[in-house]
Amino acid sequence: MSELLFYHLERQTLEQVLPALLEKTLERGWKAVVQVTSEARLATLDAHLWTYRDEAFLPHAAKGDARFANNAAEQPIWLTDEAETPNAANVLFLVEGASRPELDNFQRCVFLFDGRDEESLAHARQQWAGLKDSPHELTYWQQGEDGKWEQKA
Repeated sequence: MSELLFYHLERQTLEQVLPALLEKTLERGWKAVVQVTSEARLATLDAHLWTYRDEAFLPHAAKGDARFANNAAEQPIWLTDEAETPNAANVLFLVEGASRPELDNFQRCVFLFDGRDEESLAHARQQWAGLKDSPHELTYWQQGEDGKWEQKA
């Protein structure tokens, strides 16, 4: 059974939220895979994680980067636009509508969706409804006015 967390982004963008969540993942000694929906988004996110903050470093690699083709299994964070987990990740981040049929192989699956985008919001609701009766533990998180995440369901 996996823990499924839905993060409703309203006050901050994915680019602001994801690095902090990835840092927490690495602090716990876990590996992560971040799945996006397109190659363009993959390239943008890859570039962002290298430069998001001057005093921080998130070690990661992305599908399609030939420099990491032979050592994907060692990567603490793997970025992809496919349902792959070459690094045996503990945590799956499904970004902006990405999905995969099998979630049981992860300790935690984090669904990140933009609450200011009606299509993204509707898709997240469909994902929640489809998983509600599964054996997984679902929680829903929303940012309060102080910027802290609050569990709403």
